Amino acid sequence: MSSLPFVAVNAHEVLARHGVNSFAALWALELDAVDAPNTGRGGWSSVHRLELEDGNGDLQCFYLKRQDNHCTRTLRAPFGEPTFAREFRAVQQYAKLGIPALEAAFFARRTVDGRQQAVLLTRALDEYAPLDEWFERWPSLAPAEIRTLAQAAGALVRALHNAGVIHNCLYPKHIFLKLHGDGAGARLIDLEKTRSAWFGQRDFIRDLETLNRRSAAPTRTQRLRFLLAYCGQQRMNAQSKALVRQLLARQAGKEAKR
Repeated sequence: MSSLPFVAVNAHEVLARHGVNSFAALWALELDAVDAPNTGRGGWSSVHRLELEDGNGDLQCFYLKRQDNHCTRTLRAPFGEPTFAREFRAVQQYAKLGIPALEAAFFARRTVDGRQQAVLLTRALDEYAPLDEWFERWPSLAPAEIRTLAQAAGALVRALHNAGVIHNCLYPKHIFLKLHGDGAGARLIDLEKTRSAWFGQRDFIRDLETLNRRSAAPTRTQRLRFLLAYCGQQRMNAQSKALVRQLLARQAGKEAKR
């Protein structure tokens, strides 16, 4: 049993051109894995890079994600579903809400001999780099570039939270940024655990504290610049100061539990 595939309009031609516009064709491709397959949850999940030449002779680059019986149980799917199915729904939700994130080019799922399988093809973000890689370059970046990146990341997380959604696993590696002439672009990836902010501000603080704790490179001033961009402010006021206090309180609470 298989579902009807989703094929993005801007990917249909190149996938059809190479005969990989079906679940079976994408499943059968022999490609080198980007890293070691994830063998948890009673199955496996793998990621591969796929490069296809379009009709203009240009390369269109994707990441092909395949999984077999790699499932999670949720209220929506109490008996389990492929984690990529959950991520695909999140990609669609983000697009509908106008939250910059990765783009899906193809998705389908099927059940074979009782095993749930899924294929998710996403556009490669080759012009971007994850925030943790930007941190590695921090010492060589100009102050204006660091300021631009911090502001772009803050605005991205603000857009997420303004939509009433949390990432729920907001590590620097999940924020993709690129510098260009008039600012920076920003997108979120790995949306598998994203959910609505059931607890409002408490959930938002959780996202922000996770990101702050995992970000070692920025100085205090750079962290404040991120928070000001997040708050949509030019300088600290009562709202941003309260946010800092909430972040510090959550951080202290987590440290006390260790």
